[in-house]
Amino acid sequence: MNKHADELLARIRALQDELEEEYRAKREEWAQKRDELADEFLRQQRRYKIGLFRFLVRSRLLVVLSAPIIYAGWIPFLLMDLFVSVYQAICFPIYRIPKVKRSDYLVFDREDLPYLNLIEKFNCFYCSYGNGVVAYAREVAARTEQYWCPIKHARRFRTAHERYPKFFDYGDAEAYRQGLKRLRKQYED
Repeated sequence: MNKHADELLARIRALQDELEEEYRAKREEWAQKRDELADEFLRQQRRYKIGLFRFLVRSRLLVVLSAPIIYAGWIPFLLMDLFVSVYQAICFPIYRIPKVKRSDYLVFDREDLPYLNLIEKFNCFYCSYGNGVVAYAREVAARTEQYWCPIKHARRFRTAHERYPKFFDYGDAEAYRQGLKRLRKQYED
């Protein structure tokens, strides 16, 4: 990879680290406020809760009628979760690819929010699970691609995974042959 691209990637990583630090500081600040004002906070949060009946009455009919279609997504998400977990449990040790920690991608913490009613909490759980499974599967697929075919595409596409910038340029056979063994060992996060 060229030096300028390496510098850009280093700056992006530094900005991502800075952003993560900002998020961490905000979470700590929020947790401290919550602890200091726990009772008042809970009262304030509950003021914004919409009861189940009122929530359903206020919902558009088409939204309510489409809910079963959305919730049917549980089936493919569960199957994907199961397949990806079994796939990496069997294949990753064979290829010496470090396993992806599933719990890093599936985060369920919104059920503690007192301003959400039961349906909203379930919706948050569903979205957390669906997006978490997709992110988990993407990382497993990215590590697989890094092992088997770490070559950039000739055409640009949206939202490449984080491992993609390390891949070899399209058509650079020499770099591919010389660097494949090395790249297959670089799975640090």
